[in-house]
Amino acid sequence: MASPSRRLQTKPVITCLKSVLLIYTLIFWITGVILLAIGIWGKVSLENYFSLLNEKATNVPFVLLGTGTVIILLGTFGCCATCRASAWMLKLYAMFLTLIFLVELVAAIVGFVFRHEIKSSFKVNYEKALKQYNTTGDYISDAVDKIQKTLQCCGVTEYTDWKDTNYYSEQGYPKSCCKTECSPSKDENNINKEGCFIRVMTSIESQMGVIAGFSFGVACFQLIGIFLSYCLSRAITNNQYEIV
Repeated sequence: MASPSRRLQTKPVITCLKSVLLIYTLIFWITGVILLAIGIWGKVSLENYFSLLNEKATNVPFVLLGTGTVIILLGTFGCCATCRASAWMLKLYAMFLTLIFLVELVAAIVGFVFRHEIKSSFKVNYEKALKQYNTTGDYISDAVDKIQKTLQCCGVTEYTDWKDTNYYSEQGYPKSCCKTECSPSKDENNINKEGCFIRVMTSIESQMGVIAGFSFGVACFQLIGIFLSYCLSRAITNNQYEIV
């Protein structure tokens, strides 16, 4: 058992660690709220792109929503553990932070490894969506229209891709290909000439870059929390510090 003088000397150290960890936990909690908001934004802004990938890709926003929710709950738990100065709760907090860090690390590696497969999948599915345009009656045709209208593009690699579709044979280019408001026709004067694939990839990479950058920052930030939680837990255990 540590002497009274030793315990008295470590009081300011533990108080300082508690204050820093509380500030950290508050910031960590806020990042959870931001990640939750990014998940909602990703669901709304990137839904058209995800719908043309595959079912697994459409789960990406939900993963962010789930991660943000877990971080908020974990941040609340960390705040309680710090305020109570409970050694076992702090160790559990550090363990959860470590687990989330490893999950995020694995997810980042998987995303990096399969990034080219994602591009290939999008191109194949986009070509298939053009072939089935306005015949399936589902969200795929709507996704094609939204992408072409938003990015001001037409076709996959170029606007002439539409000439190989049944829709073009019957009606011409869809309204979403037009530079200005028009009806479906085969007139190419008012049609956007650039294909959508390159523009979609550029848009996804720029927006996913924001998500990836923020997620990486959160993951690295967790290392600080793991270190602080471990230090405070060790200090409380070794010096048998108790809050009166």
